[in-house]
Amino acid sequence: MKRSVLAAALGLALSMATASASAQAFERSIMTGGPQGTYIKIGRDIAALGAECGLTLNVVESAGSLENFVGVRNRRNTQFGIVQSDVLEYLKTFEANDPEVQKAVKGVRIMFPLYNEEIHVLARKEIAGVKDLAGKKVAVGKKDSGTFLTATLVMDILQVKAGERVDINPDEALPKLLSGEIDAFFYVAGAPASLFSGNTIDKAKFHLLPITEAPLLATYTPSRIEAGTYSFQDEPVDLVAVKAVMMTYDYDVKRNAYHRDSCKTVADFSSLIIGGLDKLKATGHPKWKTVDLTALPPGWQVGVCVKAGMALDYKPACKPQAGAATGATDDSNEEYLNLLKQRLKP
Repeated sequence: MKRSVLAAALGLALSMATASASAQAFERSIMTGGPQGTYIKIGRDIAALGAECGLTLNVVESAGSLENFVGVRNRRNTQFGIVQSDVLEYLKTFEANDPEVQKAVKGVRIMFPLYNEEIHVLARKEIAGVKDLAGKKVAVGKKDSGTFLTATLVMDILQVKAGERVDINPDEALPKLLSGEIDAFFYVAGAPASLFSGNTIDKAKFHLLPITEAPLLATYTPSRIEAGTYSFQDEPVDLVAVKAVMMTYDYDVKRNAYHRDSCKTVADFSSLIIGGLDKLKATGHPKWKTVDLTALPPGWQVGVCVKAGMALDYKPACKPQAGAATGATDDSNEEYLNLLKQRLKP
C-alpha cells in the first residue's frame, strides 16, 4: 500500500476523532460502520447483551475501520471499535518509521478477533475479474474507511490501474452502478451484506467478481459466497476475506476516574461476550456462527482490561458502579488464550 494513501486516511481520521472528544458525562460506545453494514449489526448484538445487564452501550455509525481505530485511541467515551485486520497489518508495517502512525497505535489493543469479511466487488456483467477493472470507473469507499484501504491494496498488489477511483461509500455507489455512472464498486462486509440483500439488482447486468489471484493470499484468506446468498447470485463465488477484529484501549486504572470506568466497561463486556457467545451465535447476526476467538492477528496484544473480565470468578457490574477492574499485567497473549480455554471449555 502506498504510504501517501495511509497518511491521507489516517490524518482525516485523527482530525475527526479529536474534534469529537468533548463529551463530559461518562458513556460507553462502540464505533461500527454504515447503517447497512455488518459492523453496525454486530455492534447492536453486543449492545443487546449489555442492555440485559443494565449497561447501555451506544452503537455509533462511522465511515469504517480506520476511523474506528483512531476513535478508540482518541475519541472520548469510545471504548470499542471494529477494525479490519489488513488495516491493523499495515498500520504495524508503517509504525516503526512514522511518528504519526506511532501516535495512532499507542495503547490500542485487541478486544476479540471476530469473523471473516468477504471482499465484494459488484460490477457490470461484462467485467470478468478484478484485472478487468483497468481503465474503468471504480468506487473504492471513503478515505477513512477500511473498504478504501482494502480496495487500494488489492488493486496495487494486482497492479490494476482504474481509469478513475471514486471515493464514495458503498451505499452511495450502488445506485450509481445501477444507473451506469460507475462500472464497479468495492465493499468489504460480512456476507450476507444487507446492502445487497435489500436491493433489487438485475443479475443479467451485474455480478460479484471472483477474486482468486495468488498474490493476494499473502494478506487475505480464501473464502466463498455460496449460491443464492443474494437474489442476483445463482452460482457460488470464490473470493478473499479479511478478519474483523474488535479493538479497545489499555486503560490505566491508576490514572483517573474515566480510565477506571472505561477499564471496568471493557472487563464487563469481555465477560458478557464470552458468557453470551452461544446466544449470539443462536440469535445474532449469522457471522457470529463463524467467530474464532483464538484467531489473534499477529503483532497486536490483548488488553489488560479484557483479560480481567475473562477471569472465571469475574462478575460483570450489572448496574453502573465505581471501581476499577483489576487483573494480571502480563502483556503476552498466552494468558488470554489460557483464560479463553477455561471460559469456553465444555
